[in-house]
Amino acid sequence: MLARFLAALLLTAGALTAPAPALAAPPVAATLSAQDKAAIAQVEQYLNGVQSLQSKFVQVANDGRQATGTFYLSRPGKMRLEYDKPITDFVVADGTFIFYWDGEMRQQSSAPIGTTMADVILRKAIKLSGDVTVTNVFQAPGVVEVSLVETKEAGKGTMTLVFEDRPFQLRKWRVLDAQGLTTEVALLNPRTDVTLPSDLFYFKEPKAGSDYGKSN
Repeated sequence: MLARFLAALLLTAGALTAPAPALAAPPVAATLSAQDKAAIAQVEQYLNGVQSLQSKFVQVANDGRQATGTFYLSRPGKMRLEYDKPITDFVVADGTFIFYWDGEMRQQSSAPIGTTMADVILRKAIKLSGDVTVTNVFQAPGVVEVSLVETKEAGKGTMTLVFEDRPFQLRKWRVLDAQGLTTEVALLNPRTDVTLPSDLFYFKEPKAGSDYGKSN
């Protein structure tokens, strides 16, 4: 069900439904080499430098099903993720709350942005420590991957950010949720520092028969 996959994508499933069970012990932080620490610093510098981004995406669910759509980001605090037709689900973060619209059920759910892992890339100052814990850093020619969990609620799942290094940019993210299911989203030709209309980042319930909640 796409509704579930979209929630898992942002690790909001616990926030939008019932709280995920907490781990009995805190997450185990990665043992970081000097090279790993340099990679994390580069990731932080890159993410803090991205004020806006627009990209087509391909989502691959745990069972291999694929969907496409468009991802919009405006930092701090705002994003939109919507699927191409005929799917009418979408997510909007307006700076305070993140809203999920289930187009099939015509139902809206919401949660404070700070209760979701989406906050990691939406906050004003991005730092991969403190309330998030780096559990793994993987580096290979052309690729840097950083895996993160919420420090206090690691049981909600793991988000892995994947970057290419020439030029250094975010190319995909991967989520392993509390049920052990993986969802991956790859960005296709992402463009940064783009001008985006403000009404993209306000939730508006779609009229019956319309596609999305954009202002008309």
